Amino acid sequence: MSEWGLLPSEVYNLIRKREWDNHRNLQKRLTDERTFPISIPLKPPTDQQALSDITRFQNFISGWQEFIFSDFVEWDSRNYRSLKQQNIPKRLVIPSMQSLFDYLGKDAVVRGHLWEQRMEPLLNMNKDLYSVLIKHLLTIEAMSQKEIDLIVKLLPQIFKGMGEGQYLRALPLIGVDTKFVETFNPLISDLLDVMHQGNIVQAGGLLAWLRCLENPSGWITVRPLCPIVQAKMGGFSILQLPVSELRRMTLPADNILVVENVQSGLGLTSLKNTIAVFGGGRNVSWMNADWLNEKNIGYWGDIDTWGLAILSDARALAHNTTPIMMDKNTVLQFKDRMVDEPEKHVGLPSNLDETEETLFNDLKNNVFGAGRLEQERLPADYSHKYIGIWLNKKIEEQ
Repeated sequence: MSEWGLLPSEVYNLIRKREWDNHRNLQKRLTDERTFPISIPLKPPTDQQALSDITRFQNFISGWQEFIFSDFVEWDSRNYRSLKQQNIPKRLVIPSMQSLFDYLGKDAVVRGHLWEQRMEPLLNMNKDLYSVLIKHLLTIEAMSQKEIDLIVKLLPQIFKGMGEGQYLRALPLIGVDTKFVETFNPLISDLLDVMHQGNIVQAGGLLAWLRCLENPSGWITVRPLCPIVQAKMGGFSILQLPVSELRRMTLPADNILVVENVQSGLGLTSLKNTIAVFGGGRNVSWMNADWLNEKNIGYWGDIDTWGLAILSDARALAHNTTPIMMDKNTVLQFKDRMVDEPEKHVGLPSNLDETEETLFNDLKNNVFGAGRLEQERLPADYSHKYIGIWLNKKIEEQ
């Protein structure tokens, strides 16, 4: 940009970049958070600057004299020693949003008309929705007019508690599909929050306000490891359950073997009165289930800093959790199969015993030459042996 004498093209590029291509600034203009007018100093030259480049000085003046939006230009009369009195363009002032559309050109005018068309049906419903529509301006712009009409049709149908005990997709709506509600959830939530005086945010979100059930998430594999337990589970040999269901239901076995990775869980063989729960990785949040207090719990994961951190998390939720094959002896026996741990856990987990803390620090410091022994790298005979030792010890204690 020129040090003095900004030309119309330079100012146009500046305003377009600052006021149109910058979405946050554009939103603030539309909501009067950044108020009009827009005022851009044109950097009129000093006497010395004008004399140093007469051609540029003349182009500066003529460029603004020919400027199509002459009403936007403020002029100033100045006396230059060698050039006498000159009428100089001082600043460009854009007074309003419509003026900005006109100044920026056809694409801005068309875009502004599109916003107006999309917003009008919703503003006719409730003028207070304007700030929400500007917040979601890109969404509104991308929607079709038919989708806007669906929003208009939807909003009056929604009321507090209407989804009691149902998932969002089961809402009893007329003329509006529930996938549409799910797709535009953020926009719909914010619109309803304005229409219901902030109650949606206060309730903790749209699902909570509607009293809908959360969609199942955090799917974990459950596998009975003996025929008797399998029969108690309806004959299913393997199931996948969301964390919410796993926390709620009591698994019908005395021994619960929690395994970090899916493949290791699938590789387990028959174990008396045992159910394996695996594939959750770091997600052990379900282990605060009350029914686990009456179970014998084993945990088997990778021997690395994250595996020990998960063991710590599991033990914090279920104090009677016993680690299996997560010890220094296992590391020393199979250290040639270790690999580097890409990103080590930060900080020392708080629910490890003394020997586990030592192992954690050794792994973090690569005392064994590498930091990870994946559970899948343990031979089947070795893992079967030590899982059997854990199980038999539990049986003997009963």
